Amino acid sequence: MAAADGEDARFRVDRVASSLRHSVTDSIRTAISVRRFQPGQRLIERELCDLTGVSRTLVREALRQLETEGLIAIQPHRGPVVRELTRSQANGVYDVRRELEGLAAALFAARADQKQRDALEDAFSRLKVSLAEGDQVERLRAKNEFYEKLLQGTGNEALAETLKMLNARVTFLRATSLQVSGRAQQSIEELERLMRALDDRDAQGARAAAELHVTNAAAAAVNQFLENSED
Repeated sequence: MAAADGEDARFRVDRVASSLRHSVTDSIRTAISVRRFQPGQRLIERELCDLTGVSRTLVREALRQLETEGLIAIQPHRGPVVRELTRSQANGVYDVRRELEGLAAALFAARADQKQRDALEDAFSRLKVSLAEGDQVERLRAKNEFYEKLLQGTGNEALAETLKMLNARVTFLRATSLQVSGRAQQSIEELERLMRALDDRDAQGARAAAELHVTNAAAAAVNQFLENSED
């Protein structure tokens, strides 16, 4: 398969990236997020090498990281497969994510310095453009950048690492929730409310805005893609 042709070129890794292993992991994670690989599908190393343009060693390192994140599972006699998620598991992850993102927003409002606030504002500007004009991959990358800047401003490394792990568990739901009709615009409005609270250093308002955003994102994602899942 010529992986660089057509839409698959989006997953090609920049070989001069500062952290090639991180870039490969991110590329495969994104491919799973946008359902280039479906839940339950076996991941073949040779195809992943073609998709990303890197060696099998780097692909294997990426797969080990994705297994740690809970996004894939290594099954006997099959190898790596994309994990399937039930409605109950997804709701459980979103319940925890709601609380932690609320905490992250409150901490950012209270602790972030001006440089961190400016970086978040820049990331939000790019996110709004991608939500209005971009495809799934662009939207997911822009949203990941936004949350990365938000978490940097919390000053809490443990919180950042925990949220990254949780988000990996529902990564394809995060990407596809924005495909629900009207969800992208609703998401922008919710995040604008969050940004206003952060600008005002209103920790309580920021927490409430972040929790509402996760609640609505969860409803859109779970209802759209796990409607027929069985526990």
